[in-house]
Amino acid sequence: MATEVLRLGGIEAYYGDSHVLHGVGFTLQAGRLLALLGRNGAGKTTCLNTVIGFLRPRRGDIRLFGEPITNLAPENIARKGVGLVPQGRRVFRNLSVEENLAVAARAANGGGTPWSLERVYETFPRLRERRSQAAGLLSGGEQQMLAIGRALMGNPRVLLMDEPSEGLAPQIVHEVERIIARLKADGLSIVLVEQNIKMSLAVADDVVLLNTGRVVYEGGVAAVQDDQKLIAQHLGVF
Repeated sequence: MATEVLRLGGIEAYYGDSHVLHGVGFTLQAGRLLALLGRNGAGKTTCLNTVIGFLRPRRGDIRLFGEPITNLAPENIARKGVGLVPQGRRVFRNLSVEENLAVAARAANGGGTPWSLERVYETFPRLRERRSQAAGLLSGGEQQMLAIGRALMGNPRVLLMDEPSEGLAPQIVHEVERIIARLKADGLSIVLVEQNIKMSLAVADDVVLLNTGRVVYEGGVAAVQDDQKLIAQHLGVF
């Protein structure tokens, strides 16, 4: 029986007076990748912000391995095993690559092979080559690899990824897709927010579609791939 690692139930979230999420709920199973998809403004990033603690929902419940985390501070949620690859990468531009990685290091809290500097460098050889270089001087693709590596240094049990292919050249997008698939194959549980629908469906096990802050579909990836009407209605063409 699959282990439920993350559950959102009845999440109502606001930015000021703007009601963004309307009763959103979904579950992530251990070792699976859930693609959280929708058009711009559908509420995808807001969902991630509620999970990581940047935004507290007014109503609803968020559980990590069955334990409520809804009202915890972001640093406490991170300690419990939730990692974030933020939209826009947000690396520390004046720190070196290795300093960016080291500052995020956290001891492993669970099974599996822990993430260390050496393991990150094995996964991202380019970062090893650039280890002493200021992060702000890296290319966009290298910064994205650094953002992913930094999140992994926290040894997360659940990884949230917000638009990891944004602004990258097509060949770099393929590399990011390969990295995500490898992380899933290693057993990491992942929630992926991504505008690149083709890439998302290629790596996902499960899909949640959002439309104006409401869940309009939750289920396996195959049903979405086979339903062009559903894709056109909620995602557009790809």
